[in-house]
Amino acid sequence: MKQIIVPLDLSDESINGLELAVVLASKTKANIQMVYVMKTSTDFPLISREEEQRLAKGKLSAIQNKYEHKLPSGVELSYIIKKGKIYDEIVEQADSYEDSVIVASTHGASGFEEFFIGSNAFRIITASERPVFAIKHGVPPGNIRKILLPIDYTNETRQKVPFTLKIAAYFDAAVHVMGVTTGQDQELVQRIKSWCHQVSDHLTENGIKNETTLKRGESISEMITDYTKEEKIDLISIMTEQESMFRNFALGNNAQQLISKSPVPVLCITSKDLQIRTGFKKYKGVPPA
Repeated sequence: MKQIIVPLDLSDESINGLELAVVLASKTKANIQMVYVMKTSTDFPLISREEEQRLAKGKLSAIQNKYEHKLPSGVELSYIIKKGKIYDEIVEQADSYEDSVIVASTHGASGFEEFFIGSNAFRIITASERPVFAIKHGVPPGNIRKILLPIDYTNETRQKVPFTLKIAAYFDAAVHVMGVTTGQDQELVQRIKSWCHQVSDHLTENGIKNETTLKRGESISEMITDYTKEEKIDLISIMTEQESMFRNFALGNNAQQLISKSPVPVLCITSKDLQIRTGFKKYKGVPPA
């Protein structure tokens, strides 16, 4: 993580994303770039593009002056003003850096008020190969001491482990590996248990404190949210485009419910079709316990 992209619409709500970025930068020493996407003329017919750009520059400069002193020495806080579709411009800006993540508030004003809850959310998560940290308004970003890592029975579910491990290492955080299932199929339950133990062993080998648990219920988002509150979790790490019961997890009702109700930031990582090196063996069928 060398660059943190923070979409801003200059509302108080969208600043929450910047404050979370400051928390991440304090440990990772990554630079932060605020991105403002200019509205279309139909959004604000009474203001010219020149006037909007002038106002945006003034507000972004003020925000820059306010938050620069909160960053470690050598960490840069900059901003850029772009034109176009919000999700396209955010993804493009993130892709212009080799190692970047996106950090955004889930509620803002004007074009960003449905940034994650509406169609822009679905597009940016599926379009970007970068990890996306989502934080809703009213959730104060703080130190990351406990990370929740839900695991289901699909191969894709473990792709989030390497990046989550890095975040845990930066913050010296403990990882709660949580097996989740809405079914009673014992073969699948055994697979989830086995992969939870495998993930736990991988974390332990890399010096990350961790513990495992298995939850069964009717609603995945409710199980995750309830556990987060009970265990005082600071960050939830989920995969997107999961298969089977997690299909559309970050693209449908489960994601909207989790992001809307989560009392902590949610880290969304898009699954890759290509096989990647995660440090795990690739099993066919049910892996050994």
